[in-house]
Order: sequence, then C-alpha cells, then structure tokens
Amino acid sequence: MSKKILVVDDEPFVLRSLMFVLGKHGYETIAAKDGREALKMIEKEKPDLVFLDVMMPYLNGYEVCRKIRQDPQNDDLYIIMLTAKGQERDRKKGLNVGANEFMVKPFSPSRVIQRVKDILKA
Repeated sequence: MSKKILVVDDEPFVLRSLMFVLGKHGYETIAAKDGREALKMIEKEKPDLVFLDVMMPYLNGYEVCRKIRQDPQNDDLYIIMLTAKGQERDRKKGLNVGANEFMVKPFSPSRVIQRVKDILKA
C-alpha cells in the first residue's frame, strides 16, 4: 500500500513540483491550496504525512498545525512545515504548535525524498 502525502501550499509552482517529485517516487499525493482546504483533506483522506506551508490565505500553517494537533486521531500524523523564512523564531513557533520539523524553501528534491523515506520507512 502506498503512503499518502498531503501537500499544502498556495504557490502553484511549489505545489506542482513537490507533488511531481513525490509521485515519481511512488507516493500517492493529494493537494490543498489553503489552510481550510488542508483541514478538510486531512479529515477526509487521512494522509500519512503533510507538507504544510506557513504563509497561506484563510488559515496560516501555524493555525492549521494547531488545529490538526487538537484532534487525537492526528497524533501520528507527521507534519513538515515549509517556509521561505528560516528564522529560528519561526521554527520555534512551528514546533510549539506541533510541527515535527521545518524545511526552508527552496529545498532540494533529493533531500525531500530522503526525509520522506526516513519518516515513512518506505
């Protein structure tokens, strides 16, 4: 059974490129373009991993992460926050709301795939 990964980003290029790289390596990918859509997709699709952009319309990544962590059903969901800003303050805030790790844009496709393989053991 292939692992399901939700990619949440309001930038079409980032969304497409991440989904392409993950799909090429055999992962099932689903997409959301904003925070509200992300929460609906998580509830409906039950992904194994979420790439979550910080800066998005409606609900930002921090708010989405906080809401995900409020539901005990999502305790095992691994969340990687994506940000164009790599400041330590942003990292701490993300980890405080329940993100498992941070990845700064632009990121290398090979690093993304290596992290996903390590996390999902697949």
